[in-house]
Amino acid sequence: MARSLDPTKALHTWSLFRTMGRFVAPGSAPSGVLTENDGAEGLPLLELPGQLAAHGFTSAQLCHFYLPRTETSYLAEVRDAFDTAGVDLECFLVDDGDVTHPERGEEQQRWLSGWIDVAEQLGAPRVRVPAGDQPPTEQTIALSARRLRELAADHPDIRVITENWKSLLVDADTTRDLLDRLEGEIGLLIDTGNWTGPDKYEQIAAVAGGAECSQVKARESAPGVLDAEDLTRCLTVLRDVGYAGRISYVYAGTDDDEWGRLEQMHEIAGTVTG
Repeated sequence: MARSLDPTKALHTWSLFRTMGRFVAPGSAPSGVLTENDGAEGLPLLELPGQLAAHGFTSAQLCHFYLPRTETSYLAEVRDAFDTAGVDLECFLVDDGDVTHPERGEEQQRWLSGWIDVAEQLGAPRVRVPAGDQPPTEQTIALSARRLRELAADHPDIRVITENWKSLLVDADTTRDLLDRLEGEIGLLIDTGNWTGPDKYEQIAAVAGGAECSQVKARESAPGVLDAEDLTRCLTVLRDVGYAGRISYVYAGTDDDEWGRLEQMHEIAGTVTG
């Protein structure tokens, strides 16, 4: 099943949170998981694609909360900025919302649907939404499956995917259960940093082969020291299970030089991708 990893230089734009001035748009984080911030000293979004290209990136996953506005004219400017820079918008990432919430689930579904509209206007081929932020039970898994399928049905012109993430998809068994219920109507983004524990790599391997996108996360083994061993093992797992999508880097360390750390990640990835 092993196959060569895609050599495209790609990233998840969360990696540049400090570079973007920690910008979080008003109204983009209803759960409070992120604090709204005007990002006054950061890189403006319309300049991001050019900077990505200047650092050799040709593919990006864009966080929804980086959008200061969502009117059609501004979204057209963002789309044009990516096109002009030659950076492919692989996936638009909606980083909030809980369709399994016992009181606000329907409201959250509508909120997510609005962001999927934004993804479509940006020209992204995929949009990632959370599967749910409640503990996995028969009820919450079934509810997630129903509401995710409804979102996909309401937006047939874009591929809706979810991620092994938040309180619902806590392990491979739960993730496979949900995906089985979705019967291919929703895809999977595998994040190598979302599961921990002694069986982390086995858990990733159990679902990664069928994933469409990835977020390969690099944390630190000590302050200021990139955990190269974990990064290499995660990349090796993806290669060995036949993962066919792009490798989108996620720098999750403490160094303000995010571009430099991303380049270090790319160098490490080169030892696995060949």
